[in-house]
Amino acid sequence: MSEGRVVKRRPAASKAKSKKRRQDDETASRKRRKQAAYEEDEEYLDLEAGVNKKISLIDSLLLADHLAKKIRRFGTELSPVELSQLDISPNCIADTTSFPKQRTLENLPEFLEQFTDPKKLGEAPKENGSPHTLIVTGAGLRAADLVRSVRKYQTKNSSIAKLFAKHIKIEESVQFLEKHRTGIAVGTPVRLSDLVDKSSLKLDNLKRLVIDASHIDQKKRGIMDMKETMIPLARWLARQEFKERYADPESDLQLLFY
Repeated sequence: MSEGRVVKRRPAASKAKSKKRRQDDETASRKRRKQAAYEEDEEYLDLEAGVNKKISLIDSLLLADHLAKKIRRFGTELSPVELSQLDISPNCIADTTSFPKQRTLENLPEFLEQFTDPKKLGEAPKENGSPHTLIVTGAGLRAADLVRSVRKYQTKNSSIAKLFAKHIKIEESVQFLEKHRTGIAVGTPVRLSDLVDKSSLKLDNLKRLVIDASHIDQKKRGIMDMKETMIPLARWLARQEFKERYADPESDLQLLFY
């Protein structure tokens, strides 16, 4: 009778501990990567001015990569295909690194005038609710500040539209757009998308999308630093109406990150 080989089995408790150890290691690794990314950006944050200076220093290629990383950081519930559909090509993004001043509220008009004809900023298309410039930000209070910063471009024939949810019902925004010629509109991604879907906000005459990307709040967060604002922004920028124009070499739609 031959002796059988003795097979030692690891106790179930030992397997469970090993699995938990791997999970803990993976969690710790993710935290280290997150902390490293945070520390990398920390040097660019000017809390007193409320500005992330990194945005002003990176060209279109690096900005597209920065955007893609943010989308994947916060879009964990999306499939690889869905994530790729939100990506924006560097060719679609205007290089604004030549603007020399800090990207504060006070300098926004000068920024706009560097990348377009200043006279046209005070004009409005003849069709109501069809702005030439859309400024996109993450919150209603910030949007109100941005409206005040570009108030100089409001004239008798060109209104500045406030298109955000803070204290403004969507019905009020719809009525405003229906009744007013609008040159510049300032809003948040979800409200802007809702108004486009209702055909109240028209994109036919749009010449530039300006993203309020440099602003940070007291918690050092900007529009691309929170899931609740980054993903809606990505969906807004990836709308089919824009993607068709991004890909058209004859299109004059500018995508500017301020």
